[in-house]
Amino acid sequence: MVSRRRVLISGGASLVLLGGGFGAYVGTRSIAKAQEPWKQAAAGFGDPRLDALAYAILAPNPHNRQPWQVRLIGDDSFVVYCDLAKRLPHTDPPNRQITIGFGAFLELFRQAAAEKGYRADIAPFPEGEPQPVLDKRPIASVTMVKDPTIQSDPLFGSILNRRSTKEPYTQRSVKKDAFAALQAMAFVRRPIPGLSLALTSDADKVMKLRELSWEAWLVEYDTARTQKESVDLMRIGANEVNANPDGIDLSGPMMEALRLGGVISREQLGTKGTKAYETGIAMYQEMLRNTSSFGWLISADNSRKAQLQSGAAWVRINQAATALGLAMHPVSQILQEFPEMAALYDQYHDYVGVSAPARVQGFFRFGYAAVPEPSPRWPVESILVTA
Repeated sequence: MVSRRRVLISGGASLVLLGGGFGAYVGTRSIAKAQEPWKQAAAGFGDPRLDALAYAILAPNPHNRQPWQVRLIGDDSFVVYCDLAKRLPHTDPPNRQITIGFGAFLELFRQAAAEKGYRADIAPFPEGEPQPVLDKRPIASVTMVKDPTIQSDPLFGSILNRRSTKEPYTQRSVKKDAFAALQAMAFVRRPIPGLSLALTSDADKVMKLRELSWEAWLVEYDTARTQKESVDLMRIGANEVNANPDGIDLSGPMMEALRLGGVISREQLGTKGTKAYETGIAMYQEMLRNTSSFGWLISADNSRKAQLQSGAAWVRINQAATALGLAMHPVSQILQEFPEMAALYDQYHDYVGVSAPARVQGFFRFGYAAVPEPSPRWPVESILVTA
């Protein structure tokens, strides 16, 4: 569950005072079915490809779209495609963020294969890099090779505990030694050429980055088509989440109460001036205000291959943060490439000192917070295609 479930808590406070029967009902609404893939990953499926894919599907990806499709070939290979219907044409017009998600997917697959003693030979974009948007051509072809020399990745053990923690953090900033350990865990064991991670807890820099992040979030939230893209993907309540375990999860007892009480709906969330709309603004502002550390992932260029590599680095950073007890949350609005964001996009890149052909591929909050529940996922069998 993500922090958006906290929307309208003040507006719905009176609902918790309703009768015990009502409270008992909302308390039984569970998304355990949608979270089951996090448990199934360790169970195994009898096919080493499916065993590793069960971990790959837990990768972070924009708006939790889970756009992966896999066609199995023979006994040891498969091809990965993008489900084109799951792209984000308004907030991610060039499909850069979607491609980064595939990079994370392939990295977790590689780690899970190694854990079983297999080398994953991954060929990115075997039919060429799709431009200017992703198309029907494959993202990657993959072959598993039994290899007695392969070593387990130290980050594998953090896959099932990895989260994007979309909550206000404590006032405790991340110290230099923790950031040094993060860098070492994410990159030293597996260097990824052309990528680097910058990190800061400097108060003045953090204040400026919070300001830029806030302005960018407001641009996305106040631009009708980009805001609608998010609202349309919200799953409100356990029934919707379990039926469609993707998109933006708005579940939990409070959200059930607000939904049943008529306080929250997609229409209200998408309409300026409503309690839902305005409280969403206050919630995100609180989250940014309670951030004392930031990091940003820089690539040497913006090719599709660099985007895949950025995804691999992204998830490794997230896993390393998890292992160190750090919370991490991507704040990607300022990196989005729709016209209304262009000025802030340029201002941000100027501020962090990154100029073309290099670019920032990921921008993250770091800090300390309670660990949230895992986000919903489609089961691994749902991604298999035959055509």
